[in-house]
Amino acid sequence: QVELVESGGGLVQAGGSLRLSCAASGRTFSTYHILWFRQAPGKEREFVAAINWSGDNRYYADSVEGRFTISRDNADNTVYLQMYSLKPEDTAIYYCAARAGLYVLKRSPSDYDTWGQGTQVTVSS
Repeated sequence: QVELVESGGGLVQAGGSLRLSCAASGRTFSTYHILWFRQAPGKEREFVAAINWSGDNRYYADSVEGRFTISRDNADNTVYLQMYSLKPEDTAIYYCAARAGLYVLKRSPSDYDTWGQGTQVTVSS
């Protein structure tokens, strides 16, 4: 099994930056992509960004393209989400997700069975 733990959330002013971390433990070799999702109050969980094992393939939602950067440090089994130019609409609980044996990227939350507990990001105007 793989366990994921998010951290780094907090309160930030609009235009500010924040870096989220997703620490993986367990059978990390069984996963290929790690994804970030977010869920705002009253909204469905939505795809934010994804990265493959080697880190050479990165994907972003249109809403965060150019502002967020996903990266990973395989030595520490950690995936990062660096967020710049934050907007109030970025306010949400941010989750990382994975699924063993899934080699083709899927963007629906229902395709993933391993989730962290989430970390709250609040952007004030």
